[in-house]
Amino acid sequence: MGFRGVFFDFDYTLGDATDAIVAGFRYGFAQMGLAEPEREAVRHTVGMTLEDGYTALTGDNRPEQRARFRQLYTEKAAPLQVEVTRLFPGAAELLSALKGANIPAGVVSTKRTDTLTAVLEARGVRQYLVSLTGGDKVDRPKPDPQGLLAAIQELGLKPEEVLYCGDTLIDAETAHRAGTHFCAVLNGTTTRQDFEASGLPLDHVAEDLADLKAWLGL
Repeated sequence: MGFRGVFFDFDYTLGDATDAIVAGFRYGFAQMGLAEPEREAVRHTVGMTLEDGYTALTGDNRPEQRARFRQLYTEKAAPLQVEVTRLFPGAAELLSALKGANIPAGVVSTKRTDTLTAVLEARGVRQYLVSLTGGDKVDRPKPDPQGLLAAIQELGLKPEEVLYCGDTLIDAETAHRAGTHFCAVLNGTTTRQDFEASGLPLDHVAEDLADLKAWLGL
């Protein structure tokens, strides 16, 4: 493998927290007097910031309402995350194989760092990751490459030595703007056709994490 570091998005790349996310959205919307969002509509916001997900579903761009939604969402979803989040098949094996090959791996996500830490510890894979960069660690969320570049720099690596793996066009754009390689992972709502039609650079499109592991030669 030619990469000196591999970074991952979390939601719909390594793990599935759909039940907690949908519960958080529905609770927030109910408290704000809004109609209950459909599960599939919520799934398509995964990868956005919570504020942008709220606006995407409501059309409401008022800062105070976006902030209120985040607060309400967190009240409901945060306690559920560790309980209901599951890793996708092959996630633990892939992360373990990277560690065994002495290739540092990390997560760069919009999810809060403390939530990431708790979920990964509960699933027994935190030990395989050298860094976790949540949305609370950046001023500018993805697709701004701030978080990914900071994580790369912390390891003393160059962007062109690194692979970023994610499930959305936001992730692909993040990698492109950071100057890293990119692997699309089809665990979420973005299709192969979506990635290929985007015009964004793709090193590989992985059907699942077993495919990604095989492509990396691990």
